Amino acid sequence: IGFKNGTDGSLTVAINALQSVAKPHRFLGINSDGKVSVIKTKGNPHAHVVLRGGNGKPNYDSVSVSICEQELSKAGVDKNIMIDCSHANSNKDHNLQPLVLENICNQILDGNQSIVGVMVESNLEGGNQKLSDDLSQLKYGVSVTDACIDWETTKDGILSMAEKLRPIMKKRASNK
Repeated sequence: IGFKNGTDGSLTVAINALQSVAKPHRFLGINSDGKVSVIKTKGNPHAHVVLRGGNGKPNYDSVSVSICEQELSKAGVDKNIMIDCSHANSNKDHNLQPLVLENICNQILDGNQSIVGVMVESNLEGGNQKLSDDLSQLKYGVSVTDACIDWETTKDGILSMAEKLRPIMKKRASNK
């Protein structure tokens, strides 16, 4: 499970959530028989923070990632970081997402071990469209929310990253 940093760029809300989710919880809920009951959880110590930028500023760069690692260590939670290539990290320009993805790949190639994943805003076609009352006017495969990179760009970026990182990931897996 992941928790995004605040829209102001602050890590506090995400780190607080990581600390909370790692602990057991009890709450009222509906059980499998449809009855109100107390639901118990064991907690999830393997959650991650999602860096999405904030206040119009990116936080995917190596300095921001290092600051996040330090804050996670201080908070006593695992240094698991996922980076969102969209939102403030691409200045809300979907065409910049491949550059963000490449930067993240290079950080891992340079030895970063805390980056555990990436997020991209992706759809069949690039860009986005307004949701209108006349749904027949919508183009198939084009986002009605955030602007997305198209499928070919997504595929090329992810496959390129996978090929570059495959040797490193094999080493990491054998060291565990």
